[in-house]
Amino acid sequence: MSNSANAKASALRALPSVDQLLRTDEVRKLRTTVGIQRLTTLARSVTEDLRSELQAGQNEHWATRESLLVEAIQRLEIACNAERSSGLKRVINATGVIIHTNLGRAPLSDAAREALAREAAGYCALEYDLSTGERGRRGSRVEDLLIELTGAEEALVVNNCAAAALLILSVLAGDGETIVSRGELVEIGGDFRVPDVMATSGTRMIEVGTTNRTKLEDYRRALNERTRLIMRVHPSNYRIVGFTASPTVAELGELAQEAGLPLYEDAGSGVLFDLSQYGLGDEPVIRQSLASGADLVSFSGDKLLGACQAGLIAGRSRFVSQLRKHPLYRALRADKLALAALEKTLESFSRERSTEEVPVLRMLALSKADIETRAKAVIESYRKGSNVDPLDIQIQDGESAIGGGAGPNTYPATSLLSVSHVQHSADQIEEALRLSNPPIISRIAEGQVLLDLRSVEPCADQEIVAALQSVSK
Repeated sequence: MSNSANAKASALRALPSVDQLLRTDEVRKLRTTVGIQRLTTLARSVTEDLRSELQAGQNEHWATRESLLVEAIQRLEIACNAERSSGLKRVINATGVIIHTNLGRAPLSDAAREALAREAAGYCALEYDLSTGERGRRGSRVEDLLIELTGAEEALVVNNCAAAALLILSVLAGDGETIVSRGELVEIGGDFRVPDVMATSGTRMIEVGTTNRTKLEDYRRALNERTRLIMRVHPSNYRIVGFTASPTVAELGELAQEAGLPLYEDAGSGVLFDLSQYGLGDEPVIRQSLASGADLVSFSGDKLLGACQAGLIAGRSRFVSQLRKHPLYRALRADKLALAALEKTLESFSRERSTEEVPVLRMLALSKADIETRAKAVIESYRKGSNVDPLDIQIQDGESAIGGGAGPNTYPATSLLSVSHVQHSADQIEEALRLSNPPIISRIAEGQVLLDLRSVEPCADQEIVAALQSVSK
C-alpha cells in the first residue's frame, strides 16, 4: 500500500463517530438551543462531509484523531449558528428603503405590537360577541374602521392583496370575462402577475388599448353578454410617462353603471389620505376611488397603510356580501394576529395620529434636517467610545426610497452616514455590520458603506453606534 493510501486509511480510522462528537462538552451545550434530534442530524452531516474530504485525499496528512474531533466540533458549531440565523430575526434596516419587502415590509406601531402580545397571543374574542355571549363576526372592529376611513358600505379582510384579487375575480367574474387595460397587466415582486391571477380565478381576460394609451371607447367596444367585470389596476411599482392616456375611475364607473357591471380597482398600496405633500400624489386614495365610482377596491395592509400583511377590500354591500359568503373566503381570511395589528393601526388613522404613531408614515414624514441631526449624534457617540483605529464616518446628501411597490418615482432627500476604512473594504464593513447582533442592513455605493437613518427607529441609533465601534476594533 502506498504512503498516500496509508495516510488516507489512517485518517479515516481517526474520524470521530457521531456519538463521540455528541458526547463532547462543547456539543452538549448546543442541545438546549438546537435539540438533540436536529443536533444529531447536523453531526451526521458534518462527519459525512469530513469523510468525503478524506476519501478525496484532502487533509489526510494532518488528520489526527484530536485534530479531526476539533474540526468536527467547530463545523458543528458553525452549522448550528447558521441554523439559528436563518430563521426570523430582528434586523435594523439602514438601507433607507422604508417598505423593504425582503425585511418584512412595514414595521408595526407600538400599539400593534402590544396588541399582538397582550390581546391576540392567547385566547381572544375573535368570533365571540362579549355583549351577547353569542358567536360574533370575525374582524368586525377592523371592518368597521375600514368602513369609517374609506366611506365604503362594507369591508372584508383576507390574508394578502393577491388573495383579495383572486377572491373578487373568482366570485364576480369566474364564469365570464374581465376587461382590463393592456397597460395595467403588471408584474410585482415574487413573479406575481395580474394575468396569472385572472387565469387562476377562471375569468377570461380581455385586454384593451395599448401599453401606453387606453381610451374609454376601448372598454366600451369590448363589452358583450359574457362580460362580468371591469378591472382597473394601479401600476404600483412602475410608471409609464410621456404619450399616455387612460380613463379616470369616474369615467369607468359611469361606463360600468351603464352596462350594469361592477367596477373593481386594485389600488395596491393602501393610501387612506392624500400623501402628495410627501411626493406620493399619484397613489390612489381609497375613499376617493370609491366616491368616484369604484364598486370594489382592494389594497395592501403592509405597505403605505403601515400594518401587517393583509388584503383589504372595501366597497358596496351587494358585492362584499357575495365575497363573504363564498367558500373561497374561508380559505383566504385573516387570522387573529393580523386582525389585532390591523385594528390598532387603523385606530391610529381614526384618531388622526397615523403620522406620529405608524412607523411607515412617521419615516416618510421625516425631513432631511431631522435625519441629519440624528446622524451627527451617531457620529459624536461613536467618536466618544472609539479612539483606536477609527472608521471614517462622514455625512453626505442622498436619497431614500419608498419601496414595497409604492412610489417608484419618489426619492425623499436624506442625510447619509458614509462609512469607510483605510484597511477594510466596503464589502468587509458591510458584512461585519450584517453579522452584528442585531444585524444592520446597509448599502454600498462608490466604495463606501451607506447608512440611512430614515428607515431606522430612533431607539436603534445607539445599537448602530455599538456595531460601528465593534467594526473599528
